[in-house]
Amino acid sequence: MAQLIDAAGRSRPLSRRGFLAGTGGVLAAMTLMACGNGGASSSSSFGLLLPGDVPPQWDRVRAAVNTKLKTDLGFELQPSFINWTNYAAQSLLKFTAGEDFQTALSARWLNIAQLIESNALEPLDDALASGKYPNLTGAVDQSAFDANRWPDGSIYGIPAVNSAARIHHVVARGDLVDKYAGGSIETFDQLEKFWYDVQQKEGIPGYINRNSPFDVLGAPTGALYPQGWETPDLLPIYFSSDSLMFVPSRDAATTGSTDAVPFWEYEPYVESLHRVRKYYEDGIINADRLNADPATLKSQFDGGGAATCWGITDGLDTAGHLDLLEKAVEGASLVTLLPFRDGLSAKPNQTFQADNLVVVNAAAADSESALQLLDWVSVQENHDLLQYGEEGTDWKAVGDDAYEQVSDYANFPGYALSWRIPLERKYSRMSESEETWFDWSKDYDNFTLDPFASFIPDLTEVEKEHAQITAAITEFGNPLFAGAVDVTEGLDKLKSALDTAGLPKVQEELNKQADAYLAAQK
Repeated sequence: MAQLIDAAGRSRPLSRRGFLAGTGGVLAAMTLMACGNGGASSSSSFGLLLPGDVPPQWDRVRAAVNTKLKTDLGFELQPSFINWTNYAAQSLLKFTAGEDFQTALSARWLNIAQLIESNALEPLDDALASGKYPNLTGAVDQSAFDANRWPDGSIYGIPAVNSAARIHHVVARGDLVDKYAGGSIETFDQLEKFWYDVQQKEGIPGYINRNSPFDVLGAPTGALYPQGWETPDLLPIYFSSDSLMFVPSRDAATTGSTDAVPFWEYEPYVESLHRVRKYYEDGIINADRLNADPATLKSQFDGGGAATCWGITDGLDTAGHLDLLEKAVEGASLVTLLPFRDGLSAKPNQTFQADNLVVVNAAAADSESALQLLDWVSVQENHDLLQYGEEGTDWKAVGDDAYEQVSDYANFPGYALSWRIPLERKYSRMSESEETWFDWSKDYDNFTLDPFASFIPDLTEVEKEHAQITAAITEFGNPLFAGAVDVTEGLDKLKSALDTAGLPKVQEELNKQADAYLAAQK
């Protein structure tokens, strides 16, 4: 999943899910307020939509990027940075309004299904096969493109990943692990005990994150989902990740019958909801999960205000937190925790679909420039300039594949533009635990291909019902995932709303399409 990633970006992880709650006049006005460098586009300046906050020192780095880009290709970048909280809704509105920008981040957990259905994205197959963009096609393996084809056979996005699989996990303060867990956490039970010990003795929450169903239900892992660390072999299926999740039959691949049921009919998921409710009441998780701002949560963890936070196997656990944490807490350190029962021998199910896809706006005045840009950032020198800044000023090389940060330029969302597996450098101070798990995540042989790996259902027959179900999840499901309501009462309200919204029709359609998918695999 990811990354990216969830990964997600670092202000994502991501959880970067479930933001398509609604539109309206206020939100439409907000689309004009995205952070960035502003100004109107011209024939030599092209817009991008990037999630997150403007990186420190961005004006200087952007000037250096644009100087080289103007020399090489004859145009400049003019990105708009949009806060993660609003990114999904604002980017969708910008696409549907036909605004002139070149690229954006999208994915199944964002809004790519809606964008494809509305013909808002440029199909990329012909461009990729043209031979005009050799750096891009050389840096992204063909198997990655194939894994991210839409059901119509087309490629609508460039996979922006830096590992084979993105596994949701926990980033912990190593100094507190030493103090309260004997220096090691290897099981979920040990992790849970650690959370309670820290909360009771340090007075800080055990785990903080934005609200996400994947934290609680897992896909296959979730920070708050113990079953995923015992048997990471289940991925839910769904029309979109901000809607209702269904659990397919365990023997679907052999019988050909999906028999998918709503998540509450799978007992480990219900147990997880009750567990999260207890965490909420006990102060183990942050009480503001429903409305938490990613930047605020990051500042809280980096300032020593929580024992653990969300992570994803994208190599950014240490780089994203350590420097600021050390300034706030003397002697602080970081560890990456994936408490699999089977340790590094675990083989979690994965789809190998990219968490992050860079899509090209079909309404752009010059969409060819988007491909030129994506090819340009697939060259090591250009990639490094954009992602790490000016060499010598912002970073310096350590060996052949690592870097040391020497300025405060950081957090450029490379997952929305420039991540390429062969080009990524490791943070020179990456913790030993993170390096172990990050290297593990790069090997496809460490994972099990899920039976529904390339299944992407078509919304056409249930668009109305799906929209109503998504609204019901926002109103009644999200408080359940946050632990903010009684589980029994909350589930009763959710089930009632979903039945009214058309759950039986949606469930039938999903199973019909999933069964057809399984039949086609034989």
